[in-house]
Amino acid sequence: MSTPSRTAALRYTLIAVGLTFIIGLETLSLVWPSGWSWGVGHSHYWPMILGVYATLGVFLVRASGNPLANRSLIWFTVWSSVVHAVVMGAMAFGDRAEAGHLVGDVPALLIVAMALGVLMRRAESAGAITALGGARRVA
Repeated sequence: MSTPSRTAALRYTLIAVGLTFIIGLETLSLVWPSGWSWGVGHSHYWPMILGVYATLGVFLVRASGNPLANRSLIWFTVWSSVVHAVVMGAMAFGDRAEAGHLVGDVPALLIVAMALGVLMRRAESAGAITALGGARRVA
């Protein structure tokens, strides 16, 4: 895969994940609450988590313009998604009422982390090759 296509794949993924965080989470929680929102009934938690993820989504869309200049944000998204999925998965195993998360947002967060992580590694390696004038960097 060429350097431009490696970066393009990452850019499109950042836009898709960002838009999902901005508008998709609320929609998913309305369509399938047991797999996407935590608890039953009114919750102060849910608007806060939507606010945090919507903000992250805006910055991921912005980062799509120059992913390599926004490495720390992208790697934060990767690793915070892994941690969120692990914690939520453990909690869902302990609370049968929340088992829907094991086939809803837990795997979704792991897919986001894997997709961004793989694409970021590829873009970083392509960027290192480009920065060295086409020569391979030896670690």
